[in-house]
Amino acid sequence: MVKKNNKKVFVLDTNVLLHDPSSLFRFEEHDIYLPMVTIEELDNNKKGSSEVARNARQTHRYLEEIIGPASDLKNGCALKSETNPHIDGKLFLQTETISYDLPILAGVKADNQILSVVVNLKNKLKKTDVILVSKDFNIRIKARALDISAQDYFNDKVMADAELLHTGIYELPENFWEKHSKDMESWQEEGKMFYKITGPLCKSFFINAFVFYDFDKPFYAIVKTINGNSATLQIVQDYTLPKFNIWGIKAKNKEQNFALNLLMDPTIDFISLLGQAGTGKTLLALAAGLVQTLDKKIYSEIIMTRATVSVGDDIGFLPGTEEEKMTPWMGALEDNLDVLNESDDSSGDWGRAATQDLIKSRIKVKSLNFMRGRTFLNKYLIIDEAQNLTPKQMKTLVTRAGPGTKIVCCGNIAQIDTPYLTEGSSGLTYVVDRFKGWEHNGHVTLMRGERSRLADYAADTL
Repeated sequence: MVKKNNKKVFVLDTNVLLHDPSSLFRFEEHDIYLPMVTIEELDNNKKGSSEVARNARQTHRYLEEIIGPASDLKNGCALKSETNPHIDGKLFLQTETISYDLPILAGVKADNQILSVVVNLKNKLKKTDVILVSKDFNIRIKARALDISAQDYFNDKVMADAELLHTGIYELPENFWEKHSKDMESWQEEGKMFYKITGPLCKSFFINAFVFYDFDKPFYAIVKTINGNSATLQIVQDYTLPKFNIWGIKAKNKEQNFALNLLMDPTIDFISLLGQAGTGKTLLALAAGLVQTLDKKIYSEIIMTRATVSVGDDIGFLPGTEEEKMTPWMGALEDNLDVLNESDDSSGDWGRAATQDLIKSRIKVKSLNFMRGRTFLNKYLIIDEAQNLTPKQMKTLVTRAGPGTKIVCCGNIAQIDTPYLTEGSSGLTYVVDRFKGWEHNGHVTLMRGERSRLADYAADTL
């Protein structure tokens, strides 16, 4: 039996580099091997302004930085640099001509050439594990058929299981009041009720997360401070009551109530709302934005954007201005504006028409493609369908925020339409996980659909 080395060789498929150019530096002490066909495919994808083209160009810049100082490519190029001092591996390029004639593979398509390179490398390096890394499940199937170790690129995943993503809501145990009522402190400050609770449960809380108790004495609060085993909770505003409606909308369940408490809090700059279709994410975000823009004048205007990813086949070129091109993607905006406009029963038809014109004048629809270099001042930015954004795109958007700007991300990580993105690697999962615990961040996962009984049943059974 041949004793294997601890160091491994990872052969990267082109799609890994197009998905994450920094993957070159993600394999620590192990070596990376790039087939010549991978270099050619990078070259074929470098033109244009798409995310794929930008990633191809960034990969080329990284390769130039790595290969530049090397005098002999056959011995590999060190991946260690000033910016990546912990990396001990090397980058190897295919420098030898090999036979692509594997009888089991038809033709010389790019995937089959990569598999041939891996087979050749595996036969040459008998003491070293050679592993193919690809985002393409099909090539991984073929690799397994050829007895080649193959795996997905996991380093971009925020978490292996999206079920572990925190919901922003904690339920207190049934016997909580019996155990803690005697030593619990309570006080009023500026018309708000506060409680200080103590116990090991407090260590699992995050700032601006919600705590509730639904038994004999209902209790709904938001975590304001955490200090070791104790936490200060503030009783939330009850937006389920008609007198506290937001643009005619009142919360229909506790999750919506929690979401509105975050949306209406001017001290919270970034909010993420997750939930299946019909839970009210966009409607609540838009209603809160209208109140704070038109009534309270905290923000100068509402900006709405979303990833332009089709569910089915693309309908082709769209004429008009940026806003007109975005119109087909903004059906959700029109639908929610109709709901919000109908909720105003007191103004009559003329009043509603005037209000609708005012609303549309203060809402701007923008494309993600033109966000680089912009700075939003005193804006209320809604990012709809945020599950289709990569972590890099999400960073580009969130870093556009200037003073006085609030960003609201809405999405459903179970409805990802972007190739190579998963629930674990979505930009929405990324920001929810990275922002948790920040004092100006809030997150709620909405559980109950409120669209219709048909939509709720379809979401559960289909």
